[in-house]
Amino acid sequence: MKRIRKAVLPVAGLGTRFLPATKAVPKEMLTVVDRPVVQHVVDEAKEAGIEHFIFVTGRGKAVIEDHFDIAFELDRTLQERGKQAMYEELKKDLPAAGQTSFTRQQAPLGLGHAVWCAREIVGDEPFAVLLPDMLSRGCMGQMLAAYDRHGGNVIAVEEVAPDQTHQYGIVSVGQDFGDTFEITGMVEKPPKGTAPSNYIISGRYILQPEIFSILENGEKGAGGEIQLTDAMIKLAKTQDFFGLRYRGKTYDTGSKLGFLTANLAYGLQRDELREDLKREIAELLRDA
Repeated sequence: MKRIRKAVLPVAGLGTRFLPATKAVPKEMLTVVDRPVVQHVVDEAKEAGIEHFIFVTGRGKAVIEDHFDIAFELDRTLQERGKQAMYEELKKDLPAAGQTSFTRQQAPLGLGHAVWCAREIVGDEPFAVLLPDMLSRGCMGQMLAAYDRHGGNVIAVEEVAPDQTHQYGIVSVGQDFGDTFEITGMVEKPPKGTAPSNYIISGRYILQPEIFSILENGEKGAGGEIQLTDAMIKLAKTQDFFGLRYRGKTYDTGSKLGFLTANLAYGLQRDELREDLKREIAELLRDA
């Protein structure tokens, strides 16, 4: 069983829900506290042991590539001004030479198409997919542990209220293994009252490379886009899929409420910010 070395991050989206902020700044570069959203996602993958990060970009996303590169002028200025700790922090975040690859999704044809655009870099080996809107601290580490136990394909899932299932991709639950279970079916945004469970697909995947030959057909699904869920449904006819019950909380930074909540949650986890931030929140609530 090949280990997971590479991760695909689809970062070509336009971020229209955050206009006008995203008119000139990619949504993935909006900051949660003091780190871009995409940096938080890379941190998660790196901590899990991922070695190669494949960014599927689009027009206007060059700043993401710059972020993961050396900034000579900034580095020199920090050292000249004696800000060594800040310089070392930036250096620690920098991927090693050859650890990042960038490829273009030339048209907004859906998540499945974005993943397919990474096929030549991924090659013939299993890989991870991390949606950069979703902050799920520690999730990829849990998924790799599940993959080591089961092999096959692994999808992170979380529970939602039954009256919300029509908004998400939903999985059917088969044999239960504790924090994981066999996935016996998948459906994208089922009509109200028809969902096979209340477990939603939550933005983290481990997939076998055979998914590329399915995506290559370019079949369009919901919204006229090439859907990754549709390709997984077809792959599940010949390969095992497992659901991982993610132990943690996911913040959807692609929505305004999720983005604001993520900033509060991550800020409260910072020792130097926690108490002052709690006081500010309490004052805002009094005035609300």
